[in-house]
Amino acid sequence: MESIKNFKSCPGQYVLHINDTMNVISGKWRLAIIASVLFGKKRFTEIQRNIPKITPRMLSKELKELELNGMIVRNVYDSIPVTVEYELSESGKSITEVMDKMIEWGIKHRISVLAKPSAQALIAVVE
Repeated sequence: MESIKNFKSCPGQYVLHINDTMNVISGKWRLAIIASVLFGKKRFTEIQRNIPKITPRMLSKELKELELNGMIVRNVYDSIPVTVEYELSESGKSITEVMDKMIEWGIKHRISVLAKPSAQALIAVVE
């Protein structure tokens, strides 16, 4: 695997690989679905319960996309009734490093925004 330093010196390649990543994880629900399955195998209804406001149709669509992109593995068990479980693939598991960094950034960003006087005034109005 090439070093990220090589891509940072070439803006075109850097943007290409950022776009590759965004094509896999973009959308309102995909990271939430990945986060839901991160802690072990889940059935469809368990994932749906973990993600408020997602419709069954949208969950089904996003699970199929994540499976096509190699992020989710769909396991079908020959039982009565048929049992289907979803789990992260190896590639899906590796995205947790990215998600952890996103969470760290989100916490820092929230603190910095809330520390601004304009945010303090907005909080006072809401309360």
